[in-house]
Amino acid sequence: MMMAMLGVFISVALILGTANAASLGSVYTEGGMVQGKSHSVGLFRYMDVFKGIPFAAPPGRLEKPVPHPGWDGVLKATDYRMRCMQLNLLATDVVGSEDCLYLNIWIPQGNTVSTNLPVMVFIYGGGFLLGGGQGANFLDNYLYDGQEIADRGNVIVVTFNYRVGSLGFLSSGDADAPGNYGLWDQHTAIAWVHRNIRNFGGNPDNITIFGESAGGASVNFQILSPKNNGLIRRAISQSGVALCPWAVNRNPRQYAEEIATKVGCPTDSGMVACLRRTDPKVVTLAGNVKFSTSASDPIVHNLALSPVIDGDFLPAEPDTLFGNAADIDYIAGVNDMDGHIFATLDIPSINNALVSTPVEEVRALSVALSESRGLDAGIATYEEYTVNWGSKPSDSDIKKTVVDMETDYIFLVPTQTALYLHSDHAKSGRTYSYLFSEPSRIPLFPLWMGADHADDLQYVFGKPFTTPLGYFPRHRDVAKYMISYWTNFAQTGDPNKGESSVPVTWPEFASNGHQYLDINNKINRDSVKQMLRTRLVYYWTTVFASFPGVQKN
Repeated sequence: MMMAMLGVFISVALILGTANAASLGSVYTEGGMVQGKSHSVGLFRYMDVFKGIPFAAPPGRLEKPVPHPGWDGVLKATDYRMRCMQLNLLATDVVGSEDCLYLNIWIPQGNTVSTNLPVMVFIYGGGFLLGGGQGANFLDNYLYDGQEIADRGNVIVVTFNYRVGSLGFLSSGDADAPGNYGLWDQHTAIAWVHRNIRNFGGNPDNITIFGESAGGASVNFQILSPKNNGLIRRAISQSGVALCPWAVNRNPRQYAEEIATKVGCPTDSGMVACLRRTDPKVVTLAGNVKFSTSASDPIVHNLALSPVIDGDFLPAEPDTLFGNAADIDYIAGVNDMDGHIFATLDIPSINNALVSTPVEEVRALSVALSESRGLDAGIATYEEYTVNWGSKPSDSDIKKTVVDMETDYIFLVPTQTALYLHSDHAKSGRTYSYLFSEPSRIPLFPLWMGADHADDLQYVFGKPFTTPLGYFPRHRDVAKYMISYWTNFAQTGDPNKGESSVPVTWPEFASNGHQYLDINNKINRDSVKQMLRTRLVYYWTTVFASFPGVQKN
């Protein structure tokens, strides 16, 4: 009898919940009306989801985005749109479309329609070559689905597409095709959100942008650019900042001419007009990255299609623009073995326990990473990283040294530099630093493996909750901690204060000895640390930087 009564109560609760479900229905935007979908995500909790809202017109080739002309009637915003034209994962073909400037919105609802919520806008990574607003898809489970963050943190989540590869970042180095089209797309999406998000229940004056890898660098570029003045309140860069060695293309004309030559265009004043007429798939394929790398020719030096200092969106070197972010709260951090995926491309024996890594390859990598400062700098880099080896380093020590070197050079040192610059220039803006160290879940990796590049994304987007059978309880702890810190920060500018409880107080970067939070499943008081890899940061920023620069041919 009791069970029957309980069943009735649950049924009535569900019916009442459905009856009381708050939903936006059709929403007015500057382009016209849009209608998404609403569904239940728990007892008296719902989610409005809009997918595929245009935030700009289909873009002109190698041109800045322009406003969308609008539409008649109600636009059904229920499906993701195609990602921007790009190479496939094997770089053998092209996927996506030129008509790709669309965004997606998740809005959490209770019994009443939400208003004035914080807004979190995500920028994907992919080396400025790949990616899409929905992310990778496995059995209709998209990586960048914003539902878990929105529901658990009570924030609106927005994802969007921006142009990548040749069509997003090719630059002639002059006014013909200045470049940075992908950055302009990002800016246009952020500005659209600022103008329209109030109608979706968001607070246009509380927008946080966050991103990973090239997306993390993009976040940094967006807060440094004067074009976003007043649009962005807070920002989070995960494993990527504007100061990363791969984030700025310093010789765009040379690379544009290489692409032009590949597709049969001239390299004179008619180059850009010819590229605009050429089949965009052919131009995209020509912007391929050379993946046949080695210790003496590392992958990081082959990521050439990236932002440029154009005198417009980026008026000067990134390290001179931090005054533009003085009132923006900023979190930046890296994964403790961010460089692993790059190290395994350059020195494949890193992942093979049966094959030792020769010391000569470590030396060759040291010299290659130091090429901008010459051979003496390369020798100094090698000595700095092998100083604790002793006379007979173990193979695992040698392999870890390679990963550390690539992690520091490609991600950690530039991120620490960005944190110092943000903190030094800050007025009202607060600065927070983290290290993500939850070990990789890939079983083939070495036992000493930490968190690889992009390992953090599954936790930020709550995958241990979405697909619980794929994770252990400790992984759900990591996801809970990260979503709590990230969404509290979006609400208040302080990751410790907001609607979600956190396991330990995360101090500001400059509060006492450049503190940072070590994020993993065992967070406790000992997870607050200071002076992250200070000796190596000092080496790269001071000792290495003191060597004379070398002019490349």
